[in-house]
Amino acid sequence: MCARCSTRFLLPPVPDVVHPPVPDIGLSNFTLTEEENADPELSPGLFQGDMALTNDFYNYWRVGIKFDAYPDKLWPNGIVPYTISPLYEPSEQVTILKAMKIINFMTCIKLVPWDGKAKDYLLIWPIKYPKGCWSFVGRYGGAQILSLQPPDNKGNNCLGNEGRAIHELMHALGVFHEQSRWDRDKFVKIHTDNIIPQFKGNFDKQSLDNTTYSFEYDYDSIMHYGKFFFSKKKGKPTITPKQPNVKSIGQRKGMSKGDCLKLNDLYGCYKNPGKRRKYYNICNFMGV
Repeated sequence: MCARCSTRFLLPPVPDVVHPPVPDIGLSNFTLTEEENADPELSPGLFQGDMALTNDFYNYWRVGIKFDAYPDKLWPNGIVPYTISPLYEPSEQVTILKAMKIINFMTCIKLVPWDGKAKDYLLIWPIKYPKGCWSFVGRYGGAQILSLQPPDNKGNNCLGNEGRAIHELMHALGVFHEQSRWDRDKFVKIHTDNIIPQFKGNFDKQSLDNTTYSFEYDYDSIMHYGKFFFSKKKGKPTITPKQPNVKSIGQRKGMSKGDCLKLNDLYGCYKNPGKRRKYYNICNFMGV
């Protein structure tokens, strides 16, 4: 797979400043703490930090989009064309490609280089504002921006390893944050008093009716918030596990077993018995 292959086609003009849609509960233009601004998932100021979505399907966010209600948000046949900005350094392109290869191997979804003809495709680009790691949720249509801020003199930002890229790619495939599950209160405690007031809505949970797949709660999910996300004071946790044997929550290293199982389920990868065994085995052995 070639990082430069998909750039041989004429790309649409991409402005430095983009205004992604947010629901009415949108939280842009609020001030984050210095610690939060250092996290490239939170700095964009979109819904829950890194997601662009509209009022139109806000009721169907939560764990995964209800594809029966919004079938247009599903990437047809699990095929996702992409192109990578030539502005990235070769090492940064390699990190992005590695993230996609992992998803391609662990699921039946296929991220493929854009052929210059497909109407809908991911345009992976280092947007300057809102900077950070962010994505539309599900298939939005057209040249769909997925922003991954490259490393700078302050840190690795979105490309220190493939984990942040996997996280945003999973949003683009239709997956939301793990701690939004309807049953999350059995597993985590939300410390409302420690959350920046304007961002308390980021810790809402979905109703059971909006659940699109059913797997056990996953503390290790790459889609789970960390302990101090949106904390109004350094050292004050906003979310902690209730299970005594759980020492940490959330990670940005790679897909967990649960992430892998859910993503395969969303895209119907288990319909064929042979493939069901294949992907269950892959998820069990390769999940973080």
